[in-house]
Amino acid sequence: MKELYFTVEESDEGKRLDVFLSNVFDKISRAKIQELINNNKVSVNQNFKKNSYKLKINDKIFVQFEEQEQEIIICPQDIALDIVYEDENMLVVNKPSGMLTHPTSTEKENTLVNALLFKYGQNLSDINGEFRRGILHRLDRNTSGLLMVAKNNKAHEFLANQIKEKTALRKYLTIAQGNFNTDTGIINLPTSRHPKFPHKRAVVEEGKPSITEFSIIERFKGYTYLELTLKTGRTHQIRVHLSHIKHPIINDSLYGAAPFAVKTQEQVLQAYKLIFTKPFSCEIIELEIEPDEKIKKVLGYLRSKKL
Repeated sequence: MKELYFTVEESDEGKRLDVFLSNVFDKISRAKIQELINNNKVSVNQNFKKNSYKLKINDKIFVQFEEQEQEIIICPQDIALDIVYEDENMLVVNKPSGMLTHPTSTEKENTLVNALLFKYGQNLSDINGEFRRGILHRLDRNTSGLLMVAKNNKAHEFLANQIKEKTALRKYLTIAQGNFNTDTGIINLPTSRHPKFPHKRAVVEEGKPSITEFSIIERFKGYTYLELTLKTGRTHQIRVHLSHIKHPIINDSLYGAAPFAVKTQEQVLQAYKLIFTKPFSCEIIELEIEPDEKIKKVLGYLRSKKL
């Protein structure tokens, strides 16, 4: 008998317990997952729940199963890491556009976690399970930028609490379609899974609270360069919010961006700044990186056309 445990992130909040575990254990049938839950082989916060239980942020899920039922193998890969900050308990990496943050049930190679396992082995937190070793928060595949990684579970909890309590600051850069009426603003609109297209998110009245602050950096004819601050961390939050107010991110085809003269690898969006408290201290760490190549490429084009 083997036991694994997971901590529920914001992006998984509201999912059914059996659906969440089916996504994690792709080699086990949905029926078998439900059998494990019904036979009290799965607990949430040390309590047994039904298959239909809706997950909440920071729920602790423990799963017991026979080892031959599911073999989880995430192979270390020698992939270069752009490490922006590191100490004995954590690091911050600059994830490139095009790389998944962690493996999924269908993609188990060439992710940030594969690279982290090669460099750090088992010296990574496992609070979020084998698929997400060290991972505290995620970036979409085609969003580049800064990600915190925990080397042990105590550091993971210390940093995750900052994200939960919103004392860790996460700022992004993007270029969006259209012109904004104000120089600063707050988008406070609930988001959830799209009612018709499950691979997307949308503004939904009964969705989870989602808050994004924005500030104009530079204006162009028909386009705007923005800094955005996450106050919550819902899946695709910035992309959904900007699309909903008719300012989709350049080249974000999933959320309705019109064709743009400069082609890039999907959405022009970068997590460029992080401010957090170093684990087990009072030291404030502030990190900022240069705009990535996608942003530079698009800005270069727009500035060349600007009167």
